[in-house]
Amino acid sequence: MDVLIADDSDFMRNLLREILEEEYRIVGEAENGVEAIELYEAEDPDVVMMDIVMPIRDGIEATDEITDTDPRANVIMCTSVGQEQKMKSAIQAGADGYITKPFQKPSVLDEIENVAT
Repeated sequence: MDVLIADDSDFMRNLLREILEEEYRIVGEAENGVEAIELYEAEDPDVVMMDIVMPIRDGIEATDEITDTDPRANVIMCTSVGQEQKMKSAIQAGADGYITKPFQKPSVLDEIENVAT
């Protein structure tokens, strides 16, 4: 299964890559919503791990554009505790699930399995 990681934090991208690379193929990493959209179109991943708060275009806007172009897209939002209102917007934009920071390997892998199968 191919996974795209979109997060403006190097630390968070590295953490997600470490959690995922044993089980999945990482096809790209984006630092903002614009890069996430471009990489999605280029790589056609099975799952996108999308941070909500990013520069240029946030994860909600990027998710909205990705799911508009590809309704079958599987997007998992990566959120911090206390962003419940933004999560509602993300679900409306087409997100399929979410994980909260700090990431725990079992919950990340479970959410991917729930969304992608």
